[in-house]
Amino acid sequence: MSLPPPPAPFPVSPLRSLWLAVALSMGAAISLGITRFAYALLLPPMREDLGWSYTLAGGMNTVNALGYLLGALATPLLLRRVAPGAVLLAGAVMATVFMGLSGFFTQAAPLLVQRLLAGGASALVFIAGGLLAARLGAQVPGRSGLLLGLYYGGTGWGISLSALLVPAVLAAAPAPHSWTWAWWALALACVAATAALLWPARVLHGLAAPVAAASGTPPAAAVPDRVRWRALAPALLGYGLFGVGYIGYMTFVVALLREQGRGAGEVTLFYALLGLAVVLSSRIWAGLLDRSRGGEALARLNALLGMATILPAITGAWPVVLASGLLFGGVFLSVVASTTALVRHNLPQALWASGISAFTIVFAAGQIVGPTVVGWIADGPGGLARGLVFSACALWVGALVAWRQRPL
Repeated sequence: MSLPPPPAPFPVSPLRSLWLAVALSMGAAISLGITRFAYALLLPPMREDLGWSYTLAGGMNTVNALGYLLGALATPLLLRRVAPGAVLLAGAVMATVFMGLSGFFTQAAPLLVQRLLAGGASALVFIAGGLLAARLGAQVPGRSGLLLGLYYGGTGWGISLSALLVPAVLAAAPAPHSWTWAWWALALACVAATAALLWPARVLHGLAAPVAAASGTPPAAAVPDRVRWRALAPALLGYGLFGVGYIGYMTFVVALLREQGRGAGEVTLFYALLGLAVVLSSRIWAGLLDRSRGGEALARLNALLGMATILPAITGAWPVVLASGLLFGGVFLSVVASTTALVRHNLPQALWASGISAFTIVFAAGQIVGPTVVGWIADGPGGLARGLVFSACALWVGALVAWRQRPL
């Protein structure tokens, strides 16, 4: 997908940067909020209708994460040849198409293929959007943490919209297979979000190339031409364990609430509040992301996330469950933002795309493991509650590892 010629270079005012970040956040809404996390709302009716085990149900998000990994591997190659804005829009269009196609199948094999393809498209969107958000933040250094948080917080808009949309469609859609209508409704939501991306993709096209400082620029020989991966190993491993742990919660928490006897209204409230907390988290953690140049932010947020994950596994008390959703939503996308901030603090701008892609790859690898393992545990003694205990432990180990990351 080609973009129109960019406008002439312009100074990015603080107010305009906020609006650009909000519009750009529709990419995160598509790539994670809808394409990835709306499936948690569809898992219970699909599992009941199609007779799936929890292992197969988790496998749907495992292949989605595999597609995400393949997309993450391909994105750096694309970004060398194509502007980030064009990659962003192309990925959004493809994700929309694959979401819609998921409503046309009831057999497991084609649904797995659609989840795989949607995962690959969502990686294009998420990485390209994250790169543009980082470069936008470089134009307004005092607000870079906030702008990154706003971009990643767009996932919350996608989650909240899904929480309101999916139950309503399921209640109104005709039988059999009422869940197919929910896939089509989510595809229409992706169409609207893709349209909103046209403006930031065009405007930020002018910021796509790294800009050296006017003075004090180091000679070319002083700028590294590749990322020192060994030096980033603790953060990469901690982030991979985050991928293992968080995805179990986001895949199965709605199914656990159903097992605990929660009705559609309570599930909608829980998931909508979780999404709203994601949006608000951009402001809560902005200062931490600006200050943290090593793995402190990643470690602290992983530890909090483990606490949120284990709460519904040890009690079904409604206030505690709601607190779990609010804490989880208020933290988990800021973990993602913390790695982009880490890249921005420690690497020259020419290596940002490689750095963001590397963290995205380990994130995707963790997500491949998480859903199937939690589903396999849930099919055995202890059920979903024991699966979430595994997820919480993975997050806490990730926190310990990430704490060892030092600034480069």
